[in-house]
Amino acid sequence: MKKQSVHRQYNFPDADLYLECMESIKNAHRDLQHFERYGYSLDKLKGFKAMCDKFRALPDDDELVGDQMVATEKKYNAAENLKSAIRSLMTRVAMKYSNRSGRYRKFGTAKLGDMSDAQLLFCGRRVIRVARQQIDFLAEVGVNEQVIKRISDAGGAFERALNIQQDRVAERDISVERRIEQGNALYQEYITLCNIGKDIWAETDKAKYEQYTIYDSNNDQKIARKQRLAEKNKES
Repeated sequence: MKKQSVHRQYNFPDADLYLECMESIKNAHRDLQHFERYGYSLDKLKGFKAMCDKFRALPDDDELVGDQMVATEKKYNAAENLKSAIRSLMTRVAMKYSNRSGRYRKFGTAKLGDMSDAQLLFCGRRVIRVARQQIDFLAEVGVNEQVIKRISDAGGAFERALNIQQDRVAERDISVERRIEQGNALYQEYITLCNIGKDIWAETDKAKYEQYTIYDSNNDQKIARKQRLAEKNKES
């Protein structure tokens, strides 16, 4: 059964979630006596802080995209090297046979520039196989094991680069899913803590109640944070 895709449960950046969680932890430390009446102990608070630290340590998407781009560029360069090696051999084949002949066509390189990665990989293998079958006939135009080995080496390098690039794509997908899962777990713990905090101060302290209020968007979070800072500056 195919695993269902995971969706983020919050509408603001991960960095803002982390900051809001850390601020709520600081407020809960201040109000710990009240929180303990709800069964939310210092150990639970430390556990929440550990979740925050683990979330912060995850690589962000820019880092993963960068790794993927580097791997893609290396794959592209390896593909061009393989095409160059194949073209070098096919120039010799064309000298021996017409490029309209069946012997030339047998190499299957007519659309070399438009091939997908998989097609290019199979083309390289086919060219090596066919060249070895006809090596005695092609010797007079300079086709030898050294020319064939150049294609073989370039093909191996391309296959390795292709596998690495696919690994980077998969790693990014896995990391994105892991980040969403951990972010959602963090957000749920954040909601739990804030619900307790609001219940504690709902009827006695509006300012502290607002400190535990969760806003839906990044902009709302920033506005609320600025207001809290402004209030702190007035008090000091």
